[in-house]
Amino acid sequence: LLDRAKELGHEVIGIGKVSDIFNGRGFTASISTKSNEKGIEKTIEVLREGRQGIVFVNLIDFDMLFGHRNDPFGYAESLIEFDSQLPNIISAMSSNDLLMITADHGCDPTNENTDHTRELVPLLVYGEMIKPGVDIGKRDSFSDVAATIDKLLSLNKFGRGKDFSTKIMK
Repeated sequence: LLDRAKELGHEVIGIGKVSDIFNGRGFTASISTKSNEKGIEKTIEVLREGRQGIVFVNLIDFDMLFGHRNDPFGYAESLIEFDSQLPNIISAMSSNDLLMITADHGCDPTNENTDHTRELVPLLVYGEMIKPGVDIGKRDSFSDVAATIDKLLSLNKFGRGKDFSTKIMK
């Protein structure tokens, strides 16, 4: 998906360690950060620049500092800090931007082990062109996110997943 977006001239910007996860493949730019705070700061900067394409952000603190370290209080505080920055993220978005907030896996900080947990992850979608209050239900696959991005950017590439754009778009 990222390769196709790049190939078609879209900017694909990785913030945090996300470019490293994909070994740099498919990205037109990578901005390394070492904390959620810096990741959010850089995300807001990029949004304000009005770039076109995909801004793919990985906020590492949730996973590295709190989930895998069994620190539910740090995790909760980190969620509160992120929530406090959502208005700034939203105000930096243009009327055509779409925000998807999700996780690549569960990492319950109250679980006694330090491995990935819970296969279900949240998915919140926001934008001025999104219908409010739509429940997209439990998805069969995380690839539904990619299929939806594929459809919205007219990439005509992604063969897996079920696009849910018609359900959420005004």
